[in-house]
Amino acid sequence: MTEPKKKQLRIIGAPFVALGPSGVAVRDRLKHLTPEDEKVLRLVGEHLGRLASRDLAARCRGGLEHSTDTWAARKQGLTAASSSRWAGSITKATHDQWALSRRCQLAHIQGLEAGVRTLTHRLSQPLGEKGTKKTPGGYRSRSEWFNKSRRLAVLEHRLDVARADRQAGVVHVVRGGRKLLGNRHNLAAAGLTEAQWRQRWEAERWFLSADGESGKRFGNETIRVTPDGDVSIKLPAPLADLANAQHGRYVLASKTAFAHRGQEWADRIENNRAVAYRIHYDVQRGRWYLTASWQRPVVQTIPLQTARAAGMIGVDTNADHFAAYQLDVHGNPVGDPRRFFYDVSGTAAHRDAQIRHAITQILHWAKARGVNAIAIEDLDFTAEKTREKHGRKTRFRQLISGIPTGRLKARLVSMAAETGLSIVAVDPAYTSMWGDQHWRRPMRTPHRKMSRHDAAGIAIGRRALGHPIRRRTTPPHDDRSDRRGHRTVQADRGTRAREETRHPVTERAHDARARTGTTRRTRATSASKTVRDARSARTWVQDPLLPTD
Repeated sequence: MTEPKKKQLRIIGAPFVALGPSGVAVRDRLKHLTPEDEKVLRLVGEHLGRLASRDLAARCRGGLEHSTDTWAARKQGLTAASSSRWAGSITKATHDQWALSRRCQLAHIQGLEAGVRTLTHRLSQPLGEKGTKKTPGGYRSRSEWFNKSRRLAVLEHRLDVARADRQAGVVHVVRGGRKLLGNRHNLAAAGLTEAQWRQRWEAERWFLSADGESGKRFGNETIRVTPDGDVSIKLPAPLADLANAQHGRYVLASKTAFAHRGQEWADRIENNRAVAYRIHYDVQRGRWYLTASWQRPVVQTIPLQTARAAGMIGVDTNADHFAAYQLDVHGNPVGDPRRFFYDVSGTAAHRDAQIRHAITQILHWAKARGVNAIAIEDLDFTAEKTREKHGRKTRFRQLISGIPTGRLKARLVSMAAETGLSIVAVDPAYTSMWGDQHWRRPMRTPHRKMSRHDAAGIAIGRRALGHPIRRRTTPPHDDRSDRRGHRTVQADRGTRAREETRHPVTERAHDARARTGTTRRTRATSASKTVRDARSARTWVQDPLLPTD
């Protein structure tokens, strides 16, 4: 009799400590601006925005033929209409936008290729063919097969166009945002009037950003903020007549003070270290904001063994909450599970605030529990969101699309670094399945409710600590005393199948009895023989449940 073929598991990556943040950004509101201040800001933003649009168009026309000479020629052409530093900031922003578009273009091509592969495979299968966990089956009806064949032709055409654009170095960029551009054709659905849309569109296309320079006064010669909070702007050459200070500068009436990281910002500008600034206008609120950003040395992460020294908190990420569980250094769960809920519906600002609030709660709880690190899955659902892979499972696609993986990684790493905690990233393979299999039922008590996500948190923490997820059953002695030693001795390394799930001997006996067909046994003989054989082999076996007459 041949044994059933075991499922081949994929290779699980080793856990690692995530690197800390490499940059900092803080924001403050520009209050008490005079009408003259707002007028100057609008004029400067519109003028530099036109120059930025012109430079981005020139860079896109250049395609892959980019060199230092073409960069210098573009910068020289912008300098006459602004200044050398403004031209440098514009060209740098252009290059960053072009590089981002190229990365997005590559991701789009990879998504189209995945969709084409899935559709081609499913169309080649017979109708009604059942699939497996790794490969999908055929379509359920002839009508569905026909519609998917039409969609395959559409995706193949899009893929050919995208590949041709990438090979030629063509990118498609919309200054102001493609979504906002699309709202222009459907103002009623966006809840905007034409005047409101026009105001928002123009504000998004303004350019009021200046890169910092080390060694210059207060770290920036273009947009300068003094330690006292005075904000001044170097006006472009065509608007130099609007200056109210020396050297063609305009000083705003508003004072700024960064409450968050204010001391770190003050130390940088007092030592003339580079700080970049960006002035932004929020049309909906009618407010002006100033954002300061600077680079910082990458935080040196602690070794993995140091992160494991005080235990770990395993966090399972879900669509509406974080499921966390504390584990000691040996991988044993401590206390009860914790859940931190959030709501990712609504605007982007609301989603971001919800994520930050939930992360703050996790970090405060981790500091109170005395651990050094938090374990989390290194999730990426890019390949899981395609319509072709999951077909009609729209609710499942919406579920995995709602899990904030990208925003969570950036927020968690930066916020944990400020609280002195490290983030250990683990491979997400089989954590939910194995956690539910080995930890959900054993941890459930009349006073503790365990969900699949809570058990996954334990699995994530054990993997980060270097322990296997599988939980072995501890064989007790024939009595409840510890006079013969501790009762957590596991099977020796030479024991066969020691890593497999340990079934009671009674189940094996019943299975063998069913195979041989010998089902008629007496009660006393069955019980005594099973226990006697088990004790002679020095293995634990639970007494069978004897039937009563």
